[in-house]
Amino acid sequence: MKPTRTSKGWMREHVNDPFVIKARLEGYRSRASYKLMEIDDRDHLLVSGMTVVDLGATPGGWSQVARMRLKTHGRVMAIDILPMAPLVGVDFIQGDFNDPAVRVQLATSLPTSQADLVLSDLAPNISGVALYDQARATELWEAALEFAVNTLKQKGKFLVKVFHGSDFEGFVKLMRGVFEEVATRKPLASRDRSTEVYLLGKTLKPDAAAVLTRHLDGE
Repeated sequence: MKPTRTSKGWMREHVNDPFVIKARLEGYRSRASYKLMEIDDRDHLLVSGMTVVDLGATPGGWSQVARMRLKTHGRVMAIDILPMAPLVGVDFIQGDFNDPAVRVQLATSLPTSQADLVLSDLAPNISGVALYDQARATELWEAALEFAVNTLKQKGKFLVKVFHGSDFEGFVKLMRGVFEEVATRKPLASRDRSTEVYLLGKTLKPDAAAVLTRHLDGE
């Protein structure tokens, strides 16, 4: 297939991106590594001894940072439907995190079947149809949130990539119904033209599961 003008422009921008160049020079798997590092520098998410689950982990930029900052203490579990090259100290499960079999595999791998931090840098494949793409993105946010509610310890944290659009405010409201504290972060490594931001939820509310269930049931 002949490259389109749009794809050529994206590739030119990607190759010349300072964070892409920096990642290559410093040995990180993706420019996204710098997003997590900046957020962690501010919010101190990664604490020695904790258990971290990274959803949509491939190619491994966030898992790499988590492992590096936890040093030899703690556990990093990475999940993705795509294969990921091995990372020392990171346990990888290939599959859909919504798949019950993957949930069972994860539960048997975690010491207490619970995590201190769930990360989600998930994004849908873009079709170019705005309404469809927004709906698909929202499905991913909600699926990641449901996973976090079912996996996190009560004082756990959840960091998720979202995009400004018609469903953004509704999802922020849902996050506030589930977590005691919700903050918005826009790291420098996020491209200026991108509508992506990161929502950080801290400490599950006592009725978090019930609030989420009512939302998913359309109440």
